[in-house]
Amino acid sequence: MTYDAYAKAQRDTAAPRDTEYRAFAKSTRALLAIGDADRQHLADALHVNRSLWEALANDCASEANDLPEETRARIIGLARWVGEHSRRVLRQEETVDALIDVNRIIMDGLAGKAPV
Repeated sequence: MTYDAYAKAQRDTAAPRDTEYRAFAKSTRALLAIGDADRQHLADALHVNRSLWEALANDCASEANDLPEETRARIIGLARWVGEHSRRVLRQEETVDALIDVNRIIMDGLAGKAPV
């Protein structure tokens, strides 16, 4: 079986929580890899991360979402913060560190790890 076929089978059978975890892991790796990267790589990594958070916010805004209303509201609030903080990173007023921290906290929750 080729890697692509395996990846497709994994996507088709993965639990939503696992899929979300992998999306956050990919986005967080991109943010971690920025280092001294050029502005285009920075902008690309921030775009991927913002898009992930926007998708979560849109899902949480749906009445069909089964999460408690308070949890949905907090995720939407975090998504707004991610957008604003990303703009400050692009203007070189902030670093990506806080974005990475938030993503890792979400990943820990998706993995079932207790907060520290």
